[in-house]
Amino acid sequence: MTARTPKHGFAARPAETAPSAEHWVKAADAPLARANDATGFTARLTIDVTPELRGRIKVSAFRRGVTVADMLRDLLAREFPTTEGEQP
Repeated sequence: MTARTPKHGFAARPAETAPSAEHWVKAADAPLARANDATGFTARLTIDVTPELRGRIKVSAFRRGVTVADMLRDLLAREFPTTEGEQP
């Protein structure tokens, strides 16, 4: 019988030199830095689009080499810029 190769999960295990597994689990992930996100806070926005429009959006993002979320965030930031005196 042949030996199975070990499966690798989506998260890396802690290094042998890590303080403890509990420390690793409780450690917060480093937030991703975004050029257009000064506060680091995000809110979820849900909209209904046709399957055809969704497909066009996904293809456009793929061709640009960006995620759909990043592409739409940039589009919304351009369309609705912060005006002087407004709180972001």
